[in-house]
Amino acid sequence: MPVKIAIVEDNTFLRKGLKELLEIQDGFEVVLELDSCRFLIDELKKTLPDVVIMDIDLPEINGIEGVKLVKKDFSDIKILMFTVFDDDERIFHSIMAGASGYLLKKSSPLSIVDALREVMNDGAPMTPSIAARVLTMFKQDREGKINGHFDLTPREQEILGALVKGNSYKTIAANFFISIDTVRTHIRKIYEKLHVHSKSEAVAKALSNRLYKN
Repeated sequence: MPVKIAIVEDNTFLRKGLKELLEIQDGFEVVLELDSCRFLIDELKKTLPDVVIMDIDLPEINGIEGVKLVKKDFSDIKILMFTVFDDDERIFHSIMAGASGYLLKKSSPLSIVDALREVMNDGAPMTPSIAARVLTMFKQDREGKINGHFDLTPREQEILGALVKGNSYKTIAANFFISIDTVRTHIRKIYEKLHVHSKSEAVAKALSNRLYKN
């Protein structure tokens, strides 16, 4: 089954170009194109995409608010922010809203395709400059306050840190020399302790509460 993709972008030329890029790739199908979030929820109910590529600077309802709308009704849909902006505030609010990844529009076509494949494998793709900003924003002293009142074990903090960095389950398993099933078990326990139901919620809570180890 192809990965079904929705594109929400008000620049017609860019939106059409993105659609053409994806439709020549194996395993992708663009099922929805919109120039705003105005009818997004109604259209998502009809098309049920796996991933939404979302611009931030949209008319009427901006992309960050769009993420919140999507996550409210479709928690399983992954959202990849696609924007010219790379300032810290927009990055933070996109992640907190539930975005799975954050790419700049100047990214190469190959980077965009790779990001979509990564996000479908539970990764959190970001362009290198964005990833550096995120890690700088939320970097903490190893001896500083972590974990709070959530009672995470040291290994759970390490795995949560790996999720924050955007690592896939497969990468986490390889880095910690454990099986993917063990990774899933740890992550399930992390979700229970943090009272969350998805990776994006766990990352958002980790960032806002400084719960992870670098």
